[in-house]
Amino acid sequence: MTGGAGAIGSAIVRALEESGHRTAVIDRTGMIPCDLGSESSTREAAATVLEQYGRCDVFVQCAAAFDQAALGDLDSATLRHVFATIVESALWLAQAFAPGMAERGFGRIIFMTSDTLWSPPLPTMLPYVASKGAVIGIMRSLAVALGPDGIAVSSVAPGLTDTPGSRTVNSDADLDADLDAVIERQALKRRLTPEDTASAVAYLASDGGAAMTGQILCADGGLILR
Repeated sequence: MTGGAGAIGSAIVRALEESGHRTAVIDRTGMIPCDLGSESSTREAAATVLEQYGRCDVFVQCAAAFDQAALGDLDSATLRHVFATIVESALWLAQAFAPGMAERGFGRIIFMTSDTLWSPPLPTMLPYVASKGAVIGIMRSLAVALGPDGIAVSSVAPGLTDTPGSRTVNSDADLDADLDAVIERQALKRRLTPEDTASAVAYLASDGGAAMTGQILCADGGLILR
């Protein structure tokens, strides 16, 4: 998985390992160091996974980039970095792992999206929200393309969770206020934890999620009803 060194990513790794998976983390500080904004680095990481582990049955894309810019301030470097880290790396890794999954007639690809796709919180989150929309398009396309080979492709959309990544977007005081405001809009009146997202990912990777493909699980306490 990518982004496994973060708060939500670490929780996903734990959940997968507890359910019997052997995990390999692709991240700047992960088991397999990688700059996911670089195509060559990402492809090298994929090759390392296959060389060291021999196969990949479940691929989880959880890496994120939070470069911010509203429309008037947006430049190509900002947009390209976010899309390279979130969207392009997911494609290169899926491209590397899907053939082996198809040969074995089994595979799970799980992309992390966000409920900000339905409810953008800030104008400056434009690059991030746009990238998550692209992820959904990829997920649906691959679900149809890879389904005949026994590969299920779905997404998990976390709600606002108190993580270091969230605090790069907001100040501590702003995030606390935002968390309280979001809780008021959720059907379940509690703060979300990284484990909430991890449980949804583990379900999609399990035998229980065998018939789930092309779907988005919103692990957001009922903020988005869809």
